[in-house]
Amino acid sequence: MSTDRYLTFALGKGRLADQALALLKQIGLHCEEMDDQNSRKLIFVNEEQKFRFFLAKGPDVPTYVEYGAADLGVVGKDTILEENRRVYEVLDLKFGACRMCVCGPPEAKALLQNHERIRVATKYPNIARDYFHNRKNQTVDLIKLNGSVELGPLVSLSDVIVDIVETGSTLRENGLVVLEEICPLSARLIVNQVSMQMEQERIRGLVRMLSAVVSGK
Repeated sequence: MSTDRYLTFALGKGRLADQALALLKQIGLHCEEMDDQNSRKLIFVNEEQKFRFFLAKGPDVPTYVEYGAADLGVVGKDTILEENRRVYEVLDLKFGACRMCVCGPPEAKALLQNHERIRVATKYPNIARDYFHNRKNQTVDLIKLNGSVELGPLVSLSDVIVDIVETGSTLRENGLVVLEEICPLSARLIVNQVSMQMEQERIRGLVRMLSAVVSGK
């Protein structure tokens, strides 16, 4: 394909985008328009290198990439698992590391070990459903929450929660512990399936450069 075509990046808003941009800068890909903190632009362009960037809420990034509105995206592994979109996950970027865990009061450990029917509060019902139904063969009632899921066991809404754990400080402050680890998480580079075919040379070159930086080679 002609290099006259722009490659478009969708970046999850916040710290993830900042870290992604810092990583891209290390391979010589920088967008000066994004340095303006007061800009109201929604799409930022690097005319010289033919790249475009836009910021989106994390859960929307795989959607933009699946439907081709973005060729590439940077998003957390948790979002990839939860949204289950048709995209290629091509590189672990090694930042934003944390864990998806089952958490609750220490006494809830027995409920998990005995495979009892329990209530699980979570922002990630698809991840929780897959873990309990397919990996543990345990029947659970899932309760979708959007706010602080740690409240679930504290107010007897749920027996346990499924949530992201980074430092564990919030859990400790509320008398909760990690009971089981579901999977490790970090930021990942994802690619639209058609873009991977049509712009294979440019995208693979980009992945190789990022991989070298991430691995320290």
